Amino acid sequence: MHDVTTRLRTRIAPAILTALGVTFIAAGLLTYIGPVAAGPDPNESPTIASLPPTDPPATPEPTPTPSGNPVATPNASPTPPPDRVVTRVVVEALRIDLPVVPGDDQYPLCNVAQYITDLPQPGWGRAAYLYAHARGGMFLPILTASKINNGAKMLGMLVEVYTSDDRLFLYEIREVRRHQTSLLDAIGATSEQVWLQTSEGPKGTVGKTQVVAMLLSEGAADPARAHPKPKPVVCG
Repeated sequence: MHDVTTRLRTRIAPAILTALGVTFIAAGLLTYIGPVAAGPDPNESPTIASLPPTDPPATPEPTPTPSGNPVATPNASPTPPPDRVVTRVVVEALRIDLPVVPGDDQYPLCNVAQYITDLPQPGWGRAAYLYAHARGGMFLPILTASKINNGAKMLGMLVEVYTSDDRLFLYEIREVRRHQTSLLDAIGATSEQVWLQTSEGPKGTVGKTQVVAMLLSEGAADPARAHPKPKPVVCG
């Protein structure tokens, strides 16, 4: 594990930040739909809103799938298939429901979320990382909610992550991070997490908003829900 973490910190992180430009710093990345507002002051300090560490995780009743199979176990499977990838992300409380496709070194696509391919997938006991534009029908609700009391209303919300092998991972949002410019905490994570990221302003705005959610349970998913048909659009 130490070797993997070291490789991520010393090789993959710089590649993500400088070569890929997928999520931070390079060229603004994620933009609004509609009128463009001014981005945050470049000197604005990062903020983190979080649930108190003494609070127990929310444990909602298992949600049956259409086939009647509930979300089953509190922990991720110990030996996930090596070809597992995220296929769908849902934050029902924010009306977010997006197919997920691989990220690359191009400007992010519209109408989908994307995952950083050099970071783990769900079930590996670390952090999966998803990002999408702050546009209507995408991750705009995350940005909107983050502007009120540093996003405190998102704390405790549930994030559903579906994978290609018909699994459903249920996470709880534990932190909202604003004006962020680093991936290092996600790279160094040692527990099962999913990070969601979106932008904070027009193209060229450096700081991003990150939502950090911790695993509550994993179980079988209805294949129809786990395999939405992506219809990505090249953003202008």
